Amino acid sequence: GSIGVAVYPHDTRDTADLMRRAESAMHLAKRTEGNAIEFSSGDLNSDVRARVSLEGQLRRAVDHQEGFFLHYQPRVAAGDGRVVGVEALLRWQDAAGTVHSPATFIPILEETGLIVELGQWILTEACRQCHAWHQAGLPAVRMSVNLAAPQFRDRQMATSIDRVLAETGLDPNALELEVTETMLMADIEQVIRTLGQFRKRGVRVALDDFGTGYSSLAYLRRFPLDVLKIDRSFVADLQPSASDAAIVRTILGLADNLGLESVAEGVETAQQQAFLQEEGCQTLQGFLFARPQSAADCERFLARPASAIAHPGYRA
Repeated sequence: GSIGVAVYPHDTRDTADLMRRAESAMHLAKRTEGNAIEFSSGDLNSDVRARVSLEGQLRRAVDHQEGFFLHYQPRVAAGDGRVVGVEALLRWQDAAGTVHSPATFIPILEETGLIVELGQWILTEACRQCHAWHQAGLPAVRMSVNLAAPQFRDRQMATSIDRVLAETGLDPNALELEVTETMLMADIEQVIRTLGQFRKRGVRVALDDFGTGYSSLAYLRRFPLDVLKIDRSFVADLQPSASDAAIVRTILGLADNLGLESVAEGVETAQQQAFLQEEGCQTLQGFLFARPQSAADCERFLARPASAIAHPGYRA
């Protein structure tokens, strides 16, 4: 049960306003997945109103496919700096011209289920762009697309992938789908079947933000995965003697033993790059090499020589 509480006369003396405040508090309680009690406050009501307004804008934007665009962040081979992959990242600019943080609007898209409809556009646009780069003679990078939980649970997801690949002409081996630990632990047998469907089509699967969830190693070895991505939180404070360094070494060893490609996110310094190279991480992604950027900027980045990208002092 979710309970919202507004107190008379502390919050308001108006009956209708009292009910509205209680309802706002109840909606906040629901957002914590239920079994919660929230009390009304001025800040709470303001936050709820802002969220309701943002949700309304997002619904209109999805209905009319307005304001959404993709940025792309390259990944490079740790050894020689070759660009081996690109991650597609969703961005949104509202009707007033404000570009919202993904951390603000993506959770709303997922909670409301709007991400399922929008996810098809993301997948199609990312695959179309990747195929265009291949056709232009640029490096044969792999396109990585994040799946939200509602998309992953959709029993028609594999069929949707077939349709997108046929429509865009992209080779299935050039597509990589990113999932999280939490998504994999929901229904183990169904997850294995779904991942198997992706693998059967030649599409690669990456386990994103590894180390931040609660996956069981006993199950992890059963999942047909291709890539293990080390969460940026472990990369941020890498010091040879720090606990984060020990965690990263362990994850890299696990990836190697399971035959998975290792990818480190959030690489921002030459010191982090050097540590990860020395420990055998295969692929690096982060601001040290390139920020998320437009398709045109990413195309120019793909045309750069690997030697320039691999240099520790290089910044895009």
